[in-house]
Amino acid sequence: MTIRLYDTSARQIRDFVPLTAGCVSIYLCGATVQAAPHIGHIRSGLNFDIMRRWFEYRGYDVTFIRNVTDIDDKIIAKSAEQGRPWWAIGYENERAFNAGYDALGCLPVTYEPRATGHITEMVEMMRGLIERGHAYEADGNVYFDVRSFPGYLELSNQDLDDLRQPSGEGETGKRDQRDFAMWKASKPGEPSWETPWGRGRPGWHLECSAMAHKYLGTAFDIHGGGIDLIFPHHENEIAQAKAYGDDFAKYWVHNGWVTMSGEKMSKSLGNSVLVSEMVKQWRPIVLRYYLGTPHYRSMIEYSEEALREAESAFARIEGFVQRVTEKAGETVEPAAEVPPAFAEAMDDDLGVPQALAIVHTTVRQGNSALAADDKEAAVARLAEVRAMLGVLGLDPLDEHWAGESDRGDDLHGVVDTLVRLVLDQRQSARERKDWPAADAIRDQLNQSGLVIEDSPTGPRWTLGPRQ
Repeated sequence: MTIRLYDTSARQIRDFVPLTAGCVSIYLCGATVQAAPHIGHIRSGLNFDIMRRWFEYRGYDVTFIRNVTDIDDKIIAKSAEQGRPWWAIGYENERAFNAGYDALGCLPVTYEPRATGHITEMVEMMRGLIERGHAYEADGNVYFDVRSFPGYLELSNQDLDDLRQPSGEGETGKRDQRDFAMWKASKPGEPSWETPWGRGRPGWHLECSAMAHKYLGTAFDIHGGGIDLIFPHHENEIAQAKAYGDDFAKYWVHNGWVTMSGEKMSKSLGNSVLVSEMVKQWRPIVLRYYLGTPHYRSMIEYSEEALREAESAFARIEGFVQRVTEKAGETVEPAAEVPPAFAEAMDDDLGVPQALAIVHTTVRQGNSALAADDKEAAVARLAEVRAMLGVLGLDPLDEHWAGESDRGDDLHGVVDTLVRLVLDQRQSARERKDWPAADAIRDQLNQSGLVIEDSPTGPRWTLGPRQ
């Protein structure tokens, strides 16, 4: 049993060897809370939730940190634009992110620190970097001297001579335009904190180096985030942390984007799809299937057609779970172990698509057992399916998804009552052998998007794939 992960810094898949036997430490760059999340934002949290679940299945004790950037240029600009406090905007959107993570079944992280709660740690790190000759103060700003760190740009594989460092307004006094800001001098009306170099606020990169150091120590196993963070954010984190004396992350794991028309989903492009709106149109468990089942390093091109396909594929799994549960007459507990082929796929760089193929194969085997009236085999396949779905966070019988269709905005109870009345009429037609009338009722229900199945305990209905 060896889990293997693609390490961006090594540019290859490597065997995972933890720093501490039996333990895994993960730092994930989380939300910058200037706005509510779209599904591209939530994909990263979901991918690393699956990673965390797989490590736990393999017996590891996981410490999972996901930070919140609650102060940055965009939040300050939005505060001025809306006439609202920066912290009110940040807190409102932080809650929206957590609601999105929860809606899609992400397990709670171990700690979720905010940037503004760790100014002391940032000041301490800057002081140490200045003393070591890796940073300097200018006009109330504090910059990292990139030429002082020989390993700079090894993660993103760039040439320093060709570097174009992103810079923000007010970044004056740089010795070299390639240097980056760790601390920004305050402007009138901006939030600020006192430091030995004057009042100011954190630069984006400093916060993660400081918080990873506080919560995970001088070295930890895995640092994660979207591929857009490789440069400048993660490159600059490495420079700060290692120049400070930390070993920092042993593995760097990055997830792909959700795109629309080939472009990264983002607020600036005006093509985002908010999670709060998506969960009104689609069941959250279907959204999790859609976002979580492609390989984490692949791009997902958003389309309603792709979502409908995900809905249909999950409906086949869920229908099998429901049918066997009814036949068994009781809840079938997950198997103690997932099938070997599923485990092999997950061990190989979290190969969820290959692992999901095992799920669907097992569902087909279970359906064949049902058709042959082999209850024992069907129950055994369901136990395996539940074990695999549990790892992926997609088990419809898990308590997180219990009553999902009974949410107040779903009207499930009202629909169920109306459908039952129609099904009673169909049953009456069947009893008097009026087969054309019974078939007509069934066809009308199917056209309405309902799938009617005749089970030993009577007819049952489910929502079919969208037309």
